[in-house]
Amino acid sequence: MIGYILGTQPATPLEFWVAVESGQTLRLDDVVKVVAQRPDTAARVEFYGIVDRVQTQYEGAQFDSDTFLAQQGQLPINTSYTAHVRVTRIEPEEELLPPFPGTVVELALGQELKQALYFDSMDKPISAGLMTNGSPAAVNFSFINGEKGAHVNISGLSGVATKTSYMLFLLHSIFNSTALGTAKANTKALIFNVKGEDLFFIDQLNKKAADVAPIYEKINLPAIPFQNVSFRATPKPGVPQIEVNLDQRSEGVTPYLWSIREVCRDRLFSFLFTGEDLERGNLPYLIANVEERLAQLATDNDARDKRLGEPLSGLEVEPYGEDHPKTSIESFSDLIRFLEHQLITEEDQRWLSKNAPATANALIRRLFGIRAEVEHLIRGDLAPDEIARFRLDPLSEPAQVIVADIHRLGERAQKFVVGTILQRLFTQKERQGREPIVMVTLDELNKYAPREGRSPIKSLLTDIAERGRSLGIILIGAQQTASEVERRVVGQAAVRVVGRLDSAEATRPEYNFLTASAKERVLFLKSGSLFIQQPEVPAPILIRFPFPAYATRKEEVQKTAADQARFQKTMKRLG
Repeated sequence: MIGYILGTQPATPLEFWVAVESGQTLRLDDVVKVVAQRPDTAARVEFYGIVDRVQTQYEGAQFDSDTFLAQQGQLPINTSYTAHVRVTRIEPEEELLPPFPGTVVELALGQELKQALYFDSMDKPISAGLMTNGSPAAVNFSFINGEKGAHVNISGLSGVATKTSYMLFLLHSIFNSTALGTAKANTKALIFNVKGEDLFFIDQLNKKAADVAPIYEKINLPAIPFQNVSFRATPKPGVPQIEVNLDQRSEGVTPYLWSIREVCRDRLFSFLFTGEDLERGNLPYLIANVEERLAQLATDNDARDKRLGEPLSGLEVEPYGEDHPKTSIESFSDLIRFLEHQLITEEDQRWLSKNAPATANALIRRLFGIRAEVEHLIRGDLAPDEIARFRLDPLSEPAQVIVADIHRLGERAQKFVVGTILQRLFTQKERQGREPIVMVTLDELNKYAPREGRSPIKSLLTDIAERGRSLGIILIGAQQTASEVERRVVGQAAVRVVGRLDSAEATRPEYNFLTASAKERVLFLKSGSLFIQQPEVPAPILIRFPFPAYATRKEEVQKTAADQARFQKTMKRLG
């Protein structure tokens, strides 16, 4: 017994107060159980709840200075130790009556804790970490993979909230649980690496794995690195040979890029423009028309290649240019010069579509502005087999986990890469159907789907949030501030995770799923602690997740024989 239902505060079917017994302790996040009886039939009713507020005070003291008198033994008082409980479950669930004052309150542990938080009724539980009391916490994968709900959204301050670390932990938990069942072999994850080169070592064991192995055993997960991983990176700019643009790892990493032909054919041209570009006058209409003309040109080139048997990655066009007329487009610079000729020099109305010359000049200026960022990513001088080898297609990748690096790119180039990869994936899944499930992890979501403005990638992410569930595309997104992300993207996430926030952000309506106590606590959460809210559990749960068993940076890789021996000894001891 931990205490009794308090009689000086109202008790309802949704909340009640507990008077804590002398010598006992009740903390925030503890889970309790109350067994009551119906007054009319004496039928058994069980209440379960989680503590979201605790307080102590002197009873009998009237003034602040009475505290000193009490300490000196000159004032007879008692100490009141009470806790507020938010009810999470009632059995039977239709018995919505309040527990009565004086009813015994007990801690819920083991199976009772699972019952209190609906962990026992989850059809596909995966580990979410550890609760404050050391018990394993679970999240229902059916509310992630689209069966009952879909998507995960994580918010918190950069460097403190450990958003990327928790995204990786969730993926590790998913791939090493029984939740995937027979679909495990085909399920994929696409991870966009946006910060440094840290994620290029997740296929290797962390040298601290021996220290965290007991924690992983407690949450029923293996302390192992990610298996079956493919690493992709952008090529180095300014060099003719294609080499990955990384410093810390090149072995086992494949470059990725696009051909000019597929950028035109697949209508990816508009992803070269930012949201601000698409808010200016008639520019969006000109971009749309040029995109359609380029798609038709690429289709005509495909027919030509099929007829002549000479497949190209660039485009064959009518002669353009004055000093040295060209008949092919083999680089991004060629593409700009060709469009400049069609829109400005010739003023071809098929391309210009009755837009003013100033609009055409604005389009060309923006293409020149992004040229340095994307010219090494869009090539027309490569053989078709090279283009096929360097194409990043998550569904065709043999690996289960694909890490795509974009951290060396400028902001506009990052949006182009993310947008075009997701557009290709979305189009393929519309044709192919729900299987296999592809989980896309994307940090800095506010950059790609901002609250204000419009852009092709924002529209795409909104479509994924709203329709991805039926297509088998799961978005695990993260950002510092959910209030700066398109509401339809954040609002579609069935599972919400919140780490450390600043005080202004915590007051925004996007966090109304947090209790009043949780909103106060997110202001000083430590690294590795997060609140998780899921549909089946009526209250947010504070969890901690373990230090990764996989390396998240080069210096963490287990290399020494001593580290390996210690890990093997620990695993042998754990059985």
